[in-house]
Amino acid sequence: MNLKKFVVTVSLLCAFAFAGTGQAFAEVKVGVMNIQKIIALSDAGKAAKKKFEAKMGDLKSKFDVEQQELVALRQEIAKKGSAWSEEKKASKSRDFQKMQRELQEKNDDANFELKQLQEREFEPILKALEGVVNDFGKKNGYTIILDTKMGAIYFAESADVTGALVKELNKAMAK
Repeated sequence: MNLKKFVVTVSLLCAFAFAGTGQAFAEVKVGVMNIQKIIALSDAGKAAKKKFEAKMGDLKSKFDVEQQELVALRQEIAKKGSAWSEEKKASKSRDFQKMQRELQEKNDDANFELKQLQEREFEPILKALEGVVNDFGKKNGYTIILDTKMGAIYFAESADVTGALVKELNKAMAK
């Protein structure tokens, strides 16, 4: 069992136990949600994922060409290296290492660019979701709403508010 989940669960159980009487415990309304699922199913999340995947596809196709050139040079060195002079072998080896370093730098830059794009696209959705969850919880009388990935070890399907939150997020992001 994940230690973080265990600590959250024990904390919740202690809070409920110390809440007082059985009457107070019966008034506690707990909901669970799956943030990843909400984002994946929401209109804004689908649009953000589409942008992210398109950019990733563009970068991948660009790097595929350079990767193929690198593989071709390696194969050329392996096949013809024995017939080349030491000077030519050293020169081709340096070219290969240089291409490899440049490709790695470009790959690192692309990963950084993708991370920034992901943050830029998903941050507004997460911010809107926070407000949606707060409003939804207040409006529907929830004491607490947990994320299934962060602390719910067991929950009844009736406690899952993910679907309702997807609808509310779609409304909020459409404004």
